[in-house]
Amino acid sequence: MKPRVIKTDQDYQAALARIDQIFDASPSTPKGDELELLLLLVELYEDKTYPIDLPDPIAAICFRMEQENLKPKDLIPFLGSKSKVSEVLAGQRSLSLTMIRKLAAGFGVPAVVLLQKAAPKTKPKRLVAAQ
Repeated sequence: MKPRVIKTDQDYQAALARIDQIFDASPSTPKGDELELLLLLVELYEDKTYPIDLPDPIAAICFRMEQENLKPKDLIPFLGSKSKVSEVLAGQRSLSLTMIRKLAAGFGVPAVVLLQKAAPKTKPKRLVAAQ
């Protein structure tokens, strides 16, 4: 297979099959160079065809808290007060630019994630008993 820009799913499947065949190729060899090129082409195709959205800012903060085993009170230095922490986590308050800067610098959540609009909170639907 001669490497070329992947434009269709058929091209994509052919590239994946060829990658499987030469996966153990040594670097700086013709097959190694072909493998490297195919991997780049596949990555470009996947990024274009199957884009992954950034996570919701509040979900990202909660995920980071879970990773670090933190409690809401640990967000006070970043968000300002216990009530602000509660409101932000509940989706009742938007993140301010100051909060975003502090979270990005000291909490490890990228600013690009925090700058997004938070997903609207939906009220849980009440189940109605069948009559």
